[in-house]
Amino acid sequence: MHATTAMGPAGAVVTEVAEGVHAYVQPEGGWCLNNAGILTDGGHSALVDTAATESRARQLRRAALSLAPRPPRAVVNTHFHGDHTYGNFVFPEALTIGHERTRAMVQAAGLHMAGLWPDVCWGDIEITPPELTFRDRTTLHVGAIRAELVHIGPAAHTTDDTIVWLPDQGVLFTGDLVMNGVTPFCVMGSVAGSLRALDQLRALGATTVVPGHGPVGGPELLDANEAYLRWVQRLAKEGAAAGATPLELARATDLGPYADLLDTERLLPNLHRGYAEEQGLPEGSPLDVGALFREMAVYHGRPSQCLA
Repeated sequence: MHATTAMGPAGAVVTEVAEGVHAYVQPEGGWCLNNAGILTDGGHSALVDTAATESRARQLRRAALSLAPRPPRAVVNTHFHGDHTYGNFVFPEALTIGHERTRAMVQAAGLHMAGLWPDVCWGDIEITPPELTFRDRTTLHVGAIRAELVHIGPAAHTTDDTIVWLPDQGVLFTGDLVMNGVTPFCVMGSVAGSLRALDQLRALGATTVVPGHGPVGGPELLDANEAYLRWVQRLAKEGAAAGATPLELARATDLGPYADLLDTERLLPNLHRGYAEEQGLPEGSPLDVGALFREMAVYHGRPSQCLA
């Protein structure tokens, strides 16, 4: 049960979802407006992810310091995307932790996300990859809070996804494996792999799910994401068999129950990933993300909007 809710800086909602466990949610959750987590025993603290811009990361820092007297000692990155990692440098006291691929991919990507939205005020970002890496799983302790860090792979939202599971509290931080009210996005990972990942998450039995974007929910979020991804998988199979291009298929598709999700234009790159899998390409095989963003703008009628 959510014990307390407070409005943080820039409209961020800070909710205590279990004793010492806080979800930091940035409405409405569209492009680059990710969620974070703050774990604290009242003295020490740790973060799950940071934020996209320097300004938003500094606001997150202020929120963390309002909940604990000292800066966070650890930052866990759930994957390499800039909205979850660009703010790492604002927490120099913290040991940054992530999957071994996350470190490599943060270094390789650099400021790529900032290049997709050049009009956003990103700030003076210093790329800071994880300093401590793991391959399969590890455990972080924050006082009595036990956080299990588990790599979900080989490919789902990306190829370096990590969940943060608090078994004693029944709280699951999913990173971008799960969205709430926001269109799932698996162009850098796998449709089929995302569905397998959801099965893994469901088996944990979480009662509270903190998604990568959108409001906190429960296990019903897993079902909602699964339904969308199975729909994309069916569309890709039918479209590939009919010889339609992903763009043609996207334009001909009625979004139906998914029309009210944020960032519906993600259907186009998701279909590209689904087509790649139908063609037998390995899950997580690199696609030309820049080209897909340009084609997504053609489908959507305008560039995707980042409000970070």
